[in-house]
Amino acid sequence: MTSASLDDFVVALYRELGDRAAFDARLDPAVTVWETPWPTLMRGIAELDELRGPAVAPEDRAEPLPEVRPVEIVSDDFGAGTGLVRYVLEVRDPADGRLLERVRVTDVLRHGDEGWRIVHHHAQDLPADGAN
Repeated sequence: MTSASLDDFVVALYRELGDRAAFDARLDPAVTVWETPWPTLMRGIAELDELRGPAVAPEDRAEPLPEVRPVEIVSDDFGAGTGLVRYVLEVRDPADGRLLERVRVTDVLRHGDEGWRIVHHHAQDLPADGAN
């Protein structure tokens, strides 16, 4: 595996954001998650769903999802099926492209029979204006 395959993985992950099943297929079932708005470590997809809420089918959405795109991707494939990806998510208004939110992310991944899967996700909100 190469670092480029990890870059491709994270870009594809956020392309599938509107499809909960496809997105979750890239998560290890026992994934651990740190998110800014949640006070404790989430363990597993069921706990993550407590933060995300119920999945909404694309045809049932009243408004389009914001555009979410990873930028500034830095990835390392350490071999033995272990990878690390760091990036900033830019969340943009789907109507006018205005930057709404920025999130600093670190994902730890393992590669197995089903490909890369995120085993730990750590996200921290940043100011939308680019100041760190």
